Amino acid sequence: QVQLVESGGGLVQVGGSLRLSCAFSGRTFNNYRMGWVRQAPEKEREFVATIDWSGWRTYNGDAVKGRFTISRDNAKNTVYLQMNNLKPEDTAVYYCAAGGSGRDKYDYWGQGTQVTVSS
Repeated sequence: QVQLVESGGGLVQVGGSLRLSCAFSGRTFNNYRMGWVRQAPEKEREFVATIDWSGWRTYNGDAVKGRFTISRDNAKNTVYLQMNNLKPEDTAVYYCAAGGSGRDKYDYWGQGTQVTVSS
């Protein structure tokens, strides 16, 4: 079974940066595309970014283009989300996800990590 464990969330001021990490286990990591999806309180789930099995192709949601970067290290079975120039509207629980198809349709999900941006 695939297991995903996010880390790196926390409290940051407007304009600051954070890097989230997601550790993958249970299957062959480079067989899976990976993604990040977030959900803010009382708001709909929102696609953040996705990356293919090799790390050569990425796609970001409109709200984070130019500020967030998804990457993966297949030797470490880890996917990252570098978040720069954070805004209050970035406050959400961030979920790591694996497999599936579509921008926010995945087969496996992590437990989430909280990111809070002060205003």
